[in-house]
Amino acid sequence: MPDLLLELFSEEIPARMQARACADLKKLVTDGLVEAGLTYASAGAFSTPRRLVLTVEGLLAESKPVREERKGPKADAPDAALQGFLRSTGLTKDQLELRDDKKGQVYFAVIEKPGRAAAEIVAEVVEATIRNFPWPKSMRWGAGALRWVRPLQSILCLLNDEAGAEVVPVTVDHLTAGNTTEGHRFMAPSRFAVSSFEDYRVKLRRAHVVLDAAEREAAIWQDAQNQAFAQGLEIVPDAGLLAEVAGLVEWPVVLMGKIGEAFLGLPPEVLQTSMKEHQKFFSVRNPKTGRIEGFVTVANRETKDHGATILAGNNKVLSARLSDAKFFWENDLRMVKTAGLEGMGAGLANVTFHNKLGSQADRVKRIEALAREIAPMVGAKPDLAAEAARICKADLQSAMVGEFPELQGLMGRYYAQAAGHDDGVPEACEMHYKPLGPTDDVPTDPVSVAVALADKIDTLTGFWAIDEKPTGSKDPYALRRAALGVIRLVLGNGVRIHVLNPTAFGVGCHAATRQGFDIRDQARQVAQFAASIGEPVFAQKLLKEAFKASENELSPEVGALTASIYDLLAFFHDRLKVFLKDEGIRHDIIDACIAMPGNDDLTLLVNRARALNAFIQSEDGTNLLQGFKRANNILTQAETKDGVEYSYGADIKFAETDAERSLFAALDAAESSIAPAMATEDFAGAMAELAKLRAPIDAFFETVQVNADSEVIRRNRLNLLHRIRAACAPVADLTKIEG
Repeated sequence: MPDLLLELFSEEIPARMQARACADLKKLVTDGLVEAGLTYASAGAFSTPRRLVLTVEGLLAESKPVREERKGPKADAPDAALQGFLRSTGLTKDQLELRDDKKGQVYFAVIEKPGRAAAEIVAEVVEATIRNFPWPKSMRWGAGALRWVRPLQSILCLLNDEAGAEVVPVTVDHLTAGNTTEGHRFMAPSRFAVSSFEDYRVKLRRAHVVLDAAEREAAIWQDAQNQAFAQGLEIVPDAGLLAEVAGLVEWPVVLMGKIGEAFLGLPPEVLQTSMKEHQKFFSVRNPKTGRIEGFVTVANRETKDHGATILAGNNKVLSARLSDAKFFWENDLRMVKTAGLEGMGAGLANVTFHNKLGSQADRVKRIEALAREIAPMVGAKPDLAAEAARICKADLQSAMVGEFPELQGLMGRYYAQAAGHDDGVPEACEMHYKPLGPTDDVPTDPVSVAVALADKIDTLTGFWAIDEKPTGSKDPYALRRAALGVIRLVLGNGVRIHVLNPTAFGVGCHAATRQGFDIRDQARQVAQFAASIGEPVFAQKLLKEAFKASENELSPEVGALTASIYDLLAFFHDRLKVFLKDEGIRHDIIDACIAMPGNDDLTLLVNRARALNAFIQSEDGTNLLQGFKRANNILTQAETKDGVEYSYGADIKFAETDAERSLFAALDAAESSIAPAMATEDFAGAMAELAKLRAPIDAFFETVQVNADSEVIRRNRLNLLHRIRAACAPVADLTKIEG
């Protein structure tokens, strides 16, 4: 069984594309081989800056012959049907067979495909792969039609077995496959022949090429750590940078240099960002001081002076970059100390946030109003939250953030500290963007939490107000991330917020901005309606009063505002389902809790859902659910049939059996215990009391016929079933649970 070795040798492939290209090469070739009838034992793909490599072991020497029979049209079918069948099979009419069938004679096609040699199949698959390779970006060069990420220079394609190696006859435009490749561009540029993958790997290493990207990463990291440790320093971990650098070199040579004294006073994050973004350097930290004092660069070759010339050149370029950063830093500090952060942020009035949502300065005003309103809900001082909100976006106007946008927020903290802000305000400037993703840290300081919630709620209510919601997979304004951020901020800090209140307030802020009203006063009036969940008519009335407008003037706007607030609450619920899915909580269990009052209190909602999930997964919970559904179904059918509601009057004196009397007693005990448990939000305790109903409910349905001949007994038993429904009702809407 032969093994395949394929190398596609080109000019430098961008590091960010290499891992995906490896996976695509492996999939395209192996899928193509299998479709053509060639199975294999294993396959592996590798990449360096100049080559994509695939090895496939244990290929079949040839594909197996294939015999296929296809049933065609009847013998008396229209000619068009027959011609279509012939086209699909590639046969002529005289090659078809007539066979007897239940409905007469039918044409059959017998298609026989002989087995083909592996080399022939490999050549076809490799050519198709090269011509249709899914590069994110590709180019043409010279006079050919071939497109590749960078000019493709050679193809190595071998099949080797016990008898030796055979070059597969692959031809793509001007390139014909051979058995040779090149080593390192500078250290071993001559071509050499190979006969197998092992021979290829060994000779590449001799030619100063490490084929495996993971091996290059490990070598870089180990050498960098050793050099730093020898000087009492440590490398700042950066997995993304490590992967990128490993994709830039074929023969990694780690060199460590020092940062000039003039730059050591810059914030560590500024040094790290500048070196990473511009130079692809790792930062070296002094663990005693926390300062960034050195850097590690990875060269692509060994030199006679052991990298001294390379380091000197890097130091020269780095000094120029850091001089710019130092200028930005000092210039920003001067502005902060003379004009304050509000002075720095004055230019935000000329920066458009969105053409329908005003400027960044408008947004800051809304965030300030929201943060002041939210602050008491999260245990923060309103004045501090408002102070932090006023300056949280100011660093967007700084020279440093203009050069390094990824430092926004972080530079805000440094500038706020320099301006004399304290009591959690500087930290809020940094943390109000968080959490940025499902694994990002959640702010815990009350001021940071208030401003972070205000920032995200302003974003959500704004885009909801202008009907720019996520659709399908499209979410250009990251609104799903913002909603998840609100959820994580609330749950991560265990705060009790009815999100309809700040949401309504946020909608009011946007509406007040558009109408030219004072934001805080008008938005607070709008927010009042959140206390009336489920009554949009009342909400519209409050909105009209808040904006002092006639029904004709603002009726459409008022209706839209009301709808957007409830729609946004539904969006939070959808995001919550995604968030809780990772905990194994099914959507129907969450729906059963969403159907309860207070569903805009996310902490309450999640506590209820977690307790219900644990309860339903228990044996008692599963059986009680079945008993509840049986009782509810019987009761619903009877109420529909009789046109009345059986919700009052169950009396133990009409009980005829011990099972009925036991159920009365169990319900009396459960109701007296569930009510205090629910009052303290002890959902687990309430459900434990519900679990005690399992046995009496089971016994009731085993021995009692609800629809008795006596109308009095029947009515009493139906009212008793209503008590089962009513006992479960405070916990969750069990009718929403599937199964």
